Amino acid sequence: MSRTRLFASLCGLVFLLNLARIIFAPLLDVFIGEFGIGEATAGLIVTLVWVGTASPRLPTGWLLTRVPRHHVVIGSGSVLAISAVLAANARTVRHLLIGAFLMGIASGVYFVAANPLLSELFPSRVGRAMGIHGAASQIGAVAAAPFIALTLLVDWRLALWTIAVGAVLLTVAAWVTARRTELPSAGEADREFVAGALSEWKLIVTALAIVGATSFVWQGLFNFYELYMQSKGLSSGAAGTLLTIVFAAGVPAFFFSGDLADRFPHVPYLLGIVGTFAATLLLLTAVEGFLALAVLSAAVGIVIHALFPATDAYLLDTLPDSTRSSAYAVFSSAWMLAQALGSSALGLVIERGYTYDGVFAGAAIFLGVAVVGLVALERTGRLPS
Repeated sequence: MSRTRLFASLCGLVFLLNLARIIFAPLLDVFIGEFGIGEATAGLIVTLVWVGTASPRLPTGWLLTRVPRHHVVIGSGSVLAISAVLAANARTVRHLLIGAFLMGIASGVYFVAANPLLSELFPSRVGRAMGIHGAASQIGAVAAAPFIALTLLVDWRLALWTIAVGAVLLTVAAWVTARRTELPSAGEADREFVAGALSEWKLIVTALAIVGATSFVWQGLFNFYELYMQSKGLSSGAAGTLLTIVFAAGVPAFFFSGDLADRFPHVPYLLGIVGTFAATLLLLTAVEGFLALAVLSAAVGIVIHALFPATDAYLLDTLPDSTRSSAYAVFSSAWMLAQALGSSALGLVIERGYTYDGVFAGAAIFLGVAVVGLVALERTGRLPS
């Protein structure tokens, strides 16, 4: 029962952390108007959130060989509270960029510490634990757009102040719950960060080959989703509704994909998800009208969010106790860095005159070709499973 209570407190904390790193996407229009910036600079704001998410993952992996996982989780909540206050007081773009970067750092530290902890709390159902935890995270993403719409009735800075206060309360709750829980000892075997990561390099490279490009495309897609939908003739309100649909579809996707990841072979399941995402993205570029776009938005949301618990389950279920946090930190760092570059890359391409439909259609075709190649390698037994 104590482990279940700790799990519940972590689900509350991850809700807030993911809300914090998602809220910058629905604020892009506000930033462009208030700070007088273009799409490339706006894309840089969200890129720095995700660069921040990626940058502490290697140091956090090393820290986990020295410090208990739950201590690091609690530290991440403290960083979120401080950085949200900093961003809420931003008066220049540079100030805002720094705050966004630090908020990303908080989430990066959290996920590297919390995901191995959860896999060790529930070793027989890693996928299910990742799925439920991911669903809680995704609810934060779903709440981002309506949360911003509500706070904009007063001031966009209110959103950041709310996150700061919530971070303090949830961090204290997680600390109290962890103190009352008998924690697993599996992580005590992982004490050699570099050696542990190097010993699992084949698994790390394989996972990145499967999901790296997809997450890069996804970052650009969701951070510019409202502007993309507006380019198809939808109003700002309708575009925001479709972004909410994308994220809302991810809630059941996380939950059910985690269960499926426990049932199916990991690599074929991941390749199936990537191939389906490429197909739905290509269809999205070919349709017009609110109803058709709403259906495709839901499909894209379901498929892409199914990828994340499946990927975590693949790594955390396969890695042994002696290398779990070290190898996962290396993979997670590289994976998040690949994602982080997607928004600024898309912003630069759009500013050069390319259309959203053209860029995303090309990306979908590239992913489809990559999946065909990876399936061929998997069928010949060349990918570790």
